[in-house]
Amino acid sequence: TFYITKEILMRTQTSPMQARTLEKHDFSQGPLKMISPGVVYRRDTDDPTHSHQFHQVEGLVIDKHVTMADLKGTLQVLAHELFGDKFDVRLRPSYFPFTEPSVEADITCFNCGGKGCSVCKQTGWIEV
Repeated sequence: TFYITKEILMRTQTSPMQARTLEKHDFSQGPLKMISPGVVYRRDTDDPTHSHQFHQVEGLVIDKHVTMADLKGTLQVLAHELFGDKFDVRLRPSYFPFTEPSVEADITCFNCGGKGCSVCKQTGWIEV
């Protein structure tokens, strides 16, 4: 984290918006669907796939009959709108202690187009 003073730090994630929205949402009025985009700052070493400052987009949907297919479809639309139609999306099983099931989302490597290179560690994919 980047501290401005001992009590003030730059935002490290957009997750607190989910908790605030959950506390305020009236489920008698319908399902909850929200996104929380924003710039965040972390003490990462800059390289082709990491930066100390980046944009984060978190989403939260609470409704009946929502599936992982809905998540993947949403991520595909988002990736195509942000990066263009030449990028595919894949979901990889992963572990996060606060969600279940959990996945990581990857898009086709911007450098090699999915063929494998040093930027994507020969996988053809970049984690988003």
